[in-house]
Amino acid sequence: MELGRQETRVSSPSAAADPAPTALLLVDDEATLREPLAEYLARQGFTVREADSAAAARSLLGDYQPDLVLLDIMMPGEDGLSLCRHLVEAKGLPVILLTAKGEAMDRIIGLEIGADDYVAKPFEPRELVARIRSVLRRAGRDHAAPLDDEHFVYVFQGWELDPLKRRLTDPEGTLIAISTAEFRMLKALCDHPRQVLDRDRLLDLVQGREAHLFDRAVDNQVSRLRRKIEMDSRNPELIQTVRGGGYRLAADVARVPRPG
Repeated sequence: MELGRQETRVSSPSAAADPAPTALLLVDDEATLREPLAEYLARQGFTVREADSAAAARSLLGDYQPDLVLLDIMMPGEDGLSLCRHLVEAKGLPVILLTAKGEAMDRIIGLEIGADDYVAKPFEPRELVARIRSVLRRAGRDHAAPLDDEHFVYVFQGWELDPLKRRLTDPEGTLIAISTAEFRMLKALCDHPRQVLDRDRLLDLVQGREAHLFDRAVDNQVSRLRRKIEMDSRNPELIQTVRGGGYRLAADVARVPRPG
């Protein structure tokens, strides 16, 4: 099978001085949109690689680790939602969906399976750049993490959450794979231990603008987190449901200095 175009766009000379440029993967079968958009993003200081299909994207990801994926939903062959699930669950990558205006249900599904944001076509490139930077900040992948995050990890009941590396470790020291959305949800709970956070507050903390339109995303992410950190996800002890209120992390959280 031919995998299609796989290209790299480098940033402009002025942006190349950045020692760690942000790496993007742009997946869209429409070359008339993909190619000029890649050029624009490169001028904004990003390193961009392109794929014109899900198969091409999967091939690229064998030896390329982007900081964020821009993903068209409607593509021939494997569609963007299927690829999005793989990117979130298997790779833990932040994803921004590129959608047509009439794909409201697809946008909802995409956010529920872990996409970080969406932009409806046609869009203003400057808005897309703002969305990219916002998602990167929330995901801790903007290569300029707050100094505070560089110096501590969260510890609760033997679990350890590293806000800089976005790593979750269980009490036995085993690394537990979590998606970007799951990481943000758990970090929000760790930042407010034993406090009741309603869905609106959680959406503000983990999704940002327009997230209030997708309440079910909170319940889905909490359910996924419970399956990973609870002894019995059907009778949760750590992430508790508060009737009529929301959710609460029922544990004390310590911020422990990072080793070394």
